Amino acid sequence: MKKIGRILFILVMVCVFALAGIALYGYKEYRSYSTQAPITTLVDQVESDPTFVSYGELPKTLVRATVSIEDRRFFEHDGVDYKGLARALASQVLPGLLKSGGSTITQQLAKNLYGTYDSNLQWKTAEFYFAKELEGRYSKEEIFALYVNVINYGNGYSGIYEASQGYFGQVPEDLTDAQCTILAGIPQSPATYELTSAENVQKAKARQKLVLEAMMDKKYLNQPQVDKIYSTTIWDNYAD
Repeated sequence: MKKIGRILFILVMVCVFALAGIALYGYKEYRSYSTQAPITTLVDQVESDPTFVSYGELPKTLVRATVSIEDRRFFEHDGVDYKGLARALASQVLPGLLKSGGSTITQQLAKNLYGTYDSNLQWKTAEFYFAKELEGRYSKEEIFALYVNVINYGNGYSGIYEASQGYFGQVPEDLTDAQCTILAGIPQSPATYELTSAENVQKAKARQKLVLEAMMDKKYLNQPQVDKIYSTTIWDNYAD
């Protein structure tokens, strides 16, 4: 029993030192990116864009739809998807393990600000520090607004303003519930759901249904409201 205890102790210590090394490694990566481009500078660049849409100008339905399908605990968590980070760590020991997973909106914002979309351990660990910095410096509302202003909505549209104008010819605050819920589903796979062909629109409608179901699960909508929004056309001259 004593021998087993010693072995377990050694294994635990190895894991502790390994995690400490990984944390330090990730912090160095975080500092490297931060030195080249402080996150506050990148945020200022986004917010100073003439097409920047503030949180107060965003339709409530867009906010609820995006949170429901992308990060249902966004307004409660501290910015980090610990399960995703754990998968990245475990994949270093078990290479066959799926590395990718759902990142929080805060983590996705960090990826988009720095243009880094890797799921390797190096970036995932640095991403932890970026998420913590964002959550420490900005409110949830500010983080959400930044996110929808930089995320890819397909067809070359970066941010909600370009997507609203490009797809529907109107500003974000005038989007209908149907338009909001279909846009919220696009960032998960822009090339699949961009509204550029009849085939893609049908895929986007299927994704919209998932968005609406997620909103109903969050108690934002009831079944009659879901049915009404889903049956509403997103274009006046197009039958969905």
